Amino acid sequence: MSDIKKIATRESYGNALVEYAEDFPDLVVLDADLAGATKTGTFKKAYPDRHIDCGIAEANMTGIAAGLATCGKIPFISSFAMFAAGRNFEQVRNSIGYPHLNVKIGATHAGVTVGEDGATHQCNEDVALMRTIPGMTVIVPSDDIEARAAVRAALEFKGPVYLRFGRAAVPVINDKPGYKFEIGKGVKLREGSDVTIVASGICVDSAVNAAELLAADGISAEVINIHTIKPIDKDIILESAKKTGKVVTVEEHSVIGGLGSAVCDVLAENLPTPVKKIGVQDVFGESGSAAELVKKFGLDGESVYKTVKEFVK
Repeated sequence: MSDIKKIATRESYGNALVEYAEDFPDLVVLDADLAGATKTGTFKKAYPDRHIDCGIAEANMTGIAAGLATCGKIPFISSFAMFAAGRNFEQVRNSIGYPHLNVKIGATHAGVTVGEDGATHQCNEDVALMRTIPGMTVIVPSDDIEARAAVRAALEFKGPVYLRFGRAAVPVINDKPGYKFEIGKGVKLREGSDVTIVASGICVDSAVNAAELLAADGISAEVINIHTIKPIDKDIILESAKKTGKVVTVEEHSVIGGLGSAVCDVLAENLPTPVKKIGVQDVFGESGSAAELVKKFGLDGESVYKTVKEFVK
């Protein structure tokens, strides 16, 4: 496993902004004194006249971005997820969501893989918050390839978009022929008949690894990558659930209000199905390395394997 390429999706975010800047001359990037961490510093170096450091003032940054959007610009605002979505919720709701402005939110350092920064900085509630804003598109990419594709898709999309990126380096899993990113469309990574595993973000890799372990036990797991939490791909979820009869969701986020809740909404309304939600179980994060915390919260491949196996029994 040591030869598997790994890159943090926050790095992918910074690289994508530079990569697509020429194609989108109206792209401007705003940061809250965190350009080194959010990796928008890469864009600042390449396009200093199109980068604005707003200081440690996310609410003000959001207002500036809203104004720029009304003038035809495509602003990306960047900060840690805890601040971009948490501290900033009211401003995002009223200044971006309510007027449905073309502002993109690049939220980095999301989830427990923020690691040693501890519970105050480990935002496990951001997807839930952003899902509640009418008209907000919510994307959680699983790797470098998907993150860069998501940035371009957000640039092409008209309307507010929340993109969730991570701090820790994660395996590149979408470097396969035929991979295609489309907002609102899930990706089936593995066919199965006994159970459906629906995952997002870093947990997509865990779900694939778990499915391989389950296969060795004679359990056929279908794996679906739901990178767009809102609008969610109802068709791919219902088609799979109808076939397998059991669904497990896996996310680096609270099990309240995130991917698991979105999947349950779809199933409860259309096809009542037993569901097991794997994620942060209504608790705060803790300080520790990213790998330790992923294991502690049961988000690694082996832990997902054990939980799914027990659920299927």
